Amino acid sequence: MTTLVTGIGELATLDDTLDRADHGEGLGLLHDAAVVVGDTDEILWVGRAAAAPEADHRRDVGGRAVIPAFVDSHTHLVFAGDRSGEFAARMTGTAYDGGGIATTVSATREASDDELRALLGGRLAEMRRQGSNVIEIKSGYGLSVEGEERAMRLAREVTDEVTFLGGHVVPTEFASRRSEYVDLVTGPMLVAAREHARWIDVFCEPRSAHAFTVDESRTILEAGRAAGLGLRVHGNQLGPGPGVRLAVELGAASVDHCTHLTVADVEALSAAAGTTVATLLPGVEFATRSPYPDGRALVDAGVSIALATDCNPGTCFSSSMPFVLALAVREMRLTPAEALRAATVGAAASLRRDDIGIIRTGARPGLTVLDAPSHAHLAYRPGVPLARLLDLDVVDLDAATSAPRPRGPDLSS
Repeated sequence: MTTLVTGIGELATLDDTLDRADHGEGLGLLHDAAVVVGDTDEILWVGRAAAAPEADHRRDVGGRAVIPAFVDSHTHLVFAGDRSGEFAARMTGTAYDGGGIATTVSATREASDDELRALLGGRLAEMRRQGSNVIEIKSGYGLSVEGEERAMRLAREVTDEVTFLGGHVVPTEFASRRSEYVDLVTGPMLVAAREHARWIDVFCEPRSAHAFTVDESRTILEAGRAAGLGLRVHGNQLGPGPGVRLAVELGAASVDHCTHLTVADVEALSAAAGTTVATLLPGVEFATRSPYPDGRALVDAGVSIALATDCNPGTCFSSSMPFVLALAVREMRLTPAEALRAATVGAAASLRRDDIGIIRTGARPGLTVLDAPSHAHLAYRPGVPLARLLDLDVVDLDAATSAPRPRGPDLSS
C-alpha cells in the first residue's frame, strides 16, 4: 500500500541534490509539493504535486509546511525522580557542577522496571507530539552494572540509538575509589552494554569533581571503541577543557555541549568537519543561566553542527525540539534554515546516518507537519505547538491533535 501526501505548501526536503535555484539556504525547498510513502517504511517519490504518481491512499495537508521529522540526538530519558528544587536554586544563583546527578541516580535505582518504562513512554509521547521521531537515549542514572544494563535494555525497546553512559559521574560509593569505578565501567558494565548499545559516551569535565578527567575519559572511550561501540563525548560544558580535542583526536561522531570553546577548539572542529559533529544543546544554557555557545562562529568556521534537547531531569527538562530551534536562532545567531538543518540532517550526521532527517527517495518516512506556511515559523512563533509528526493512519489532519505516532515499529524507524 502507498500513501500520497499532497497539498504541501512548502516542503523542506533537506536534500542538497535538488536544483539550487529552489534551494532555500540549503533546505532543498519545493513548493506545491507531494511525497509518496510506501508501507515498507520508505519514501518512494518526492516532487511537485502536479507530477505526483497515483497511490493507494491520499492525504492532503491543506497548504501546511512539511519538514523532515526532528532527530533528537542527545537525551537522557530513562530516569525517575524530580529536581525542580535544584532548578529553582540555580535561578537564585547556585552554580551547576554535576553533583545533582546523584539525586537522580538514587531515585532511578529505587524505581521498578514498569515505573521507568511508563515514565519513558510518557516522555517519548511528548516528543512525538512536537515533531521528533528518531531519538538517541543514554543510560547514566544507574551507575552500577545492573542499573546501567536495565536502562539500556529499556531504551533499546524504543530506539536503536542507545548510548552507554556509565561514565556520567563517579557515584557516591566510589568517590574515594575513582580508578575502581573506571575499571567497572570499562569491564563488567561495558560487557553488559554490548547487547544493547550502539554508542559509548563520557562526561569529560575536569572542572567537576563528579565527572571524568581527560585520562579517565580516554580510557573509557578507547575501551568502548575496542568493544565495537561508536564514540560520543560530553565536552566543554562547564568551562574550557580537553573534551572537544579528545573527541576530535579519537574520531568521535559527536562532541556535545561545546559551551566554552577556545580558538584551538574551533579550529580542531573545523578540521574534523564531516567526522566529528558539534552538538549544541541551548536548552541547557537556558536552564542553567550559562553563556550560549557561539553557533554563528561555528557555522562560519565550517564546523558541522547539530541541535538536540538534552532532555534530562537536572539541566534541561524539555522535550521540545521547536523550543531548541527558537533558542538557537535567538541566542546562538543561527538563521532559521541553519537551525532546521542542525536539528535534522545535522543531528542525523551526529548519529552517522543518512536515512533520517531528510526527505528523499529511499529515506525513512518521518514527516513533521507544521501548522504554518513555512519552516521559519518554528523560530518566529516560539512556544506555539506548531509541529507534529504526520500520522498517515489519521484521515482528518485537523482532528489529529493528540500523540501522532511515527510509522514503523519504534522510534528508530
